[in-house]
Amino acid sequence: MPSPWQSSREPAAARLLIERAHEELVAGNVDDTRLQSVRALVRESWERSWRQRVGAEGLPPIELTAEALDAYRLAHPLAGAMDTIRSLLLPGSAEDSGVIVAVGDHAGRLLWVEGDLNQRILSGEMGFIEGANWSERAVGTSAPGTALELGASVQIHGAEHYNRLVQPWSCTAAPVFDPEDRRILGVIDVTGGPEAASPQARMLVDATARAVEAELLVARLRARAEPVAVAPAPRRRQVPHRAMLRVLGRDRARLEVVGGDGERSVELSARHAEILLLLAVHRQGLGADRLAELVYGEGSSPDTLRPEMVRLRKALERVWPALVPESRPYRLTVPLETDAQDVLSLLDRGAHRVALSAYRGPVLPDSIAPGVEEYRESVRSTLRETMRTEASIDVLLSYAEIPEGADDAEILRLCLELLPARSPKRAALVSRIERLEQP
Repeated sequence: MPSPWQSSREPAAARLLIERAHEELVAGNVDDTRLQSVRALVRESWERSWRQRVGAEGLPPIELTAEALDAYRLAHPLAGAMDTIRSLLLPGSAEDSGVIVAVGDHAGRLLWVEGDLNQRILSGEMGFIEGANWSERAVGTSAPGTALELGASVQIHGAEHYNRLVQPWSCTAAPVFDPEDRRILGVIDVTGGPEAASPQARMLVDATARAVEAELLVARLRARAEPVAVAPAPRRRQVPHRAMLRVLGRDRARLEVVGGDGERSVELSARHAEILLLLAVHRQGLGADRLAELVYGEGSSPDTLRPEMVRLRKALERVWPALVPESRPYRLTVPLETDAQDVLSLLDRGAHRVALSAYRGPVLPDSIAPGVEEYRESVRSTLRETMRTEASIDVLLSYAEIPEGADDAEILRLCLELLPARSPKRAALVSRIERLEQP
């Protein structure tokens, strides 16, 4: 089936005028007369973004990790409507449709991002990925965020985006309302080139949102017509929503637990950080012999490990008792995320720029525990290889500025190869390469 998307063009003169008006607004010149040439909807959204101090080049926050995302969207009201959304907006082969279709929740967090494979790889550079927050307060003017803000369908063309990183894209979005109480359940967005903000795109996205609302209403009416056995109400449990171990660029890891009863944070000793990291990485569990080797080195006795495990248990009981590891084998019974694993997940999702900004440095850099050294190198090499083979030139140049890439002659030469022949950045790269290659 052919793609339903038609081409549309944003006039170059209009784009230039919008870009100049945007520069004035971001600079704080809210009374500049050029702003009057911008659509009122866009201008008002820019002003809201500016007042909320949204960065004009920032990346969206990733608010749902892979595990949290899976659980959240499974229970989301729009989960059952995804087949309808796909059939209406991505007929035929979604992988080469030319556009991206995203579905977010009421707060602007993207839950599903599907569609053209090449487009998704490119949009990942600006953080347009599942789990990212694309509300106005996070990224400024964009179709999904502004549609949620206004409670109406919105089209944003290229330069009308508040965030400069998003300005190569165009998008159309419409909110989805609860068919009974009319509260906003989420948002449906189409992102791509100019064709994603054509008049036809708006009709398609609006029609899809209304079809989803109708489907939700029919499903509810059918459910009410069927007799349902009354199950006993489950007991309410106060459990943390998230446990995070921060190990990047830190010698003493920080354990953060966030839940319904508040937030707790504790800095761990170097040894406790090593053990907890290894248990987080090896989720299937580790025998005492193997864990001792990963912490202390080959041939180490489990007797050396056991007193440290006793002290670790006592420390974890004060933060969150559920984190206390089981023994035989040693393993965690609740999910423990790490910032290092988050970076790997972002790289895997194609969010190279976001991953690089989240990379705070090597994993527990002063640790000499064999298991930590191995994992540290795995994270470092995965980051480097992804930057080398998949990242855009802008992201690759940013990687070349951090310690891991600054003295990497191969990375610098690749930057030089990818830069345009007349780029002013070439001279500095040549100089850096020559310094590295001096005997």
